[in-house]
Amino acid sequence: MTRIADQLEQCRRAAMSVLHADADDRRVTDAALYLAHVVLGVSMRGLAAQQDCQPSTIMRAVRRVEQRRDDPLADALLEDASAWLRAHASAHDSSMETALTHSRPSRPAVGAPGDKEIVREAKRILRRLCEPGAFLALARGAETACVFRKGKDGLVTLARLSVAYAKAFAAREWIVATTSSPNMACYEISAVGRAWLKRIIAEEGERRRRGAEAREMAEAASPFARQHAVEGERLFPENGESVRRRVNLGETPLGWLAKRKGPDGKPFLTSAEVAAGEKLREDFELAQLGPRVAQDWTRLLAPVDEGGVSRLRGPSEGPMGARERLARALEALGPGLNDVALRACCFLEGLEATERRMGWSARSGKVVLKIALTRLAEHYGYAGAEKGRKLRKAV
Repeated sequence: MTRIADQLEQCRRAAMSVLHADADDRRVTDAALYLAHVVLGVSMRGLAAQQDCQPSTIMRAVRRVEQRRDDPLADALLEDASAWLRAHASAHDSSMETALTHSRPSRPAVGAPGDKEIVREAKRILRRLCEPGAFLALARGAETACVFRKGKDGLVTLARLSVAYAKAFAAREWIVATTSSPNMACYEISAVGRAWLKRIIAEEGERRRRGAEAREMAEAASPFARQHAVEGERLFPENGESVRRRVNLGETPLGWLAKRKGPDGKPFLTSAEVAAGEKLREDFELAQLGPRVAQDWTRLLAPVDEGGVSRLRGPSEGPMGARERLARALEALGPGLNDVALRACCFLEGLEATERRMGWSARSGKVVLKIALTRLAEHYGYAGAEKGRKLRKAV
């Protein structure tokens, strides 16, 4: 019984040498039983006793494999497995166990396509086989198979491939035989092949998407983009605290002014003042007070009274809360200061244009803006956080 078990295990290795690692276990078992009975001459009763089943079960498995030998690709795969088995079982019976112990999974034969080549060719051929009326034809003894499509004027040749690739497709069950004759066999893509092709296409699409995102990030971080950026730091509220993070201050006029130096050599605007100006702009955008450049869907999203007046409730109260915060901030600034803060921080207007509109003297706008931002930082509480950070750093 041990000898039959060793022979059956060797037949399983022979079947796996030509089939894919993900092949169905029943298919591998049927091929192993067939090789053990036909090539090694093990009786069906002995195999049934080893498998703990009835001899009729072994007979049906052998018959299933025998019926598939009408397929030239399946027949070629069985011939390869038989050759592998004869080469590994040619040792003497006394050394069979040693040969089985030291045997390794077979590698592709010299000239056989590798996994990368098979995948590349499968994407080309299986796409063609997915077309309506397409099929793969293989003449017995030929070295090349062809993909045809039935057209109005007859058959149209879509692609050609080597028989070695066709055998690899059959081993992975990507194609299935539809008709077989003594001279020619026809194949079509199987459900397994369609599922594999769909998965591969989805994976390629995901890789292309990630590659495009990576290229965009690389371009954004290129020297040409960095030469126009103004690197700096901003305070962001996080878990009730203010966190400093690096940003591109060149996105707004306020950011450009933040990089200017004062008479003492220090930045003209502190990080708290810049954060206060960005907070004012954030509330301005959330309040939706800027000019409309697209269709207004507010009335469709908000509930309506019987009189036809919109009532903003629930999630729609976001803009209303931002308007209230913006109104309190402008009230804390007072007349004059709130005007320059709105123009510079919210409408992104240059200081030169603001000075002309307000009738101020040249280069006085930045002084008024700094006073407004200092008061705004105290209103938002950023000034206290900045002082606390400096004290902790000094300690």
